[in-house]
Amino acid sequence: MVALTTYTQEIGEEDVEKLRGILDRDGFEFLEKPHAHYGARKGKLNITVYEKGPKVLIQGKETEDFVKFTLEPEILGEARLGYEEVHNPEMFQPHFGIDESGKGDYFGPLVIAGVYTDAASTRALIEAGVMDSKRVSSSDRIRVLAGEIRKTRGVVESVVLIGPERYNDLYARFANLNELLAWGHAKAIEELSGRVPDCPRALSDQFANPRVLQRALERKEVDLELQQRTKGESDVAVAAASILAREAFVRWMARAAEQWEISLALGAGPPVLEAGRMFLERHGAQELCKVAKIHFKTTNQLTNDRME
Repeated sequence: MVALTTYTQEIGEEDVEKLRGILDRDGFEFLEKPHAHYGARKGKLNITVYEKGPKVLIQGKETEDFVKFTLEPEILGEARLGYEEVHNPEMFQPHFGIDESGKGDYFGPLVIAGVYTDAASTRALIEAGVMDSKRVSSSDRIRVLAGEIRKTRGVVESVVLIGPERYNDLYARFANLNELLAWGHAKAIEELSGRVPDCPRALSDQFANPRVLQRALERKEVDLELQQRTKGESDVAVAAASILAREAFVRWMARAAEQWEISLALGAGPPVLEAGRMFLERHGAQELCKVAKIHFKTTNQLTNDRME
């Protein structure tokens, strides 16, 4: 069995300060971290308590001991590590998990990935430390986890990469990001259904309008139970899909940086504007559709800058 080196768990608002007190008592050094109430470190063990959730992320060689002997008895009040099937039996039943990457990034593709898991593969992925990719900051770690997912017996995966040119064509056709997302989700589910035809259920994050994805599946004549819920990445199959989607996105961005000889920034903030200005200077506006999602407001900002 692989030693547990990373673990995430939602905690109550009232537990945030309680855990801080426990960490202070046990001699942890406190750190400031973005989007977090606080971080703490002791030796090779790192604890981060994120504002969203709130959720605690534990990383390092002593992760398992901290969970079993501190987090569970003093914060959670029950044993959960090793008892996931008791607390969340649905996660161990055969199903597809679907997630995407690149939706909020001006540069790069939109990637939708799907992963099929059953009881045995879910247990194996938990032991491998699979978690939602948004909690994994290192591209190297994403690659390692993606490799673990692909070599796990019983896992079936589908990755739908929609490059910027194709994305811009589809957006012009749908004129709605949710419709485009639903099309990509439905395509991933359709591919998985072809390979695992007896899978009864698919799970994705909640769409603003749940019917959008349901209609997309009906158009593809895919007949299974569709579940949508917020924080879908707490499901191991969805978390695995998020990692495969992010890996494909990061790989595309690295190749594009080499091809265009410019580093394409992530997200849609000021560094993206700077990268966009540099791209326009070197390659011209006619090439922008090959690397960027043109409908973003960033495009207007870049073109207005050039006209001034």
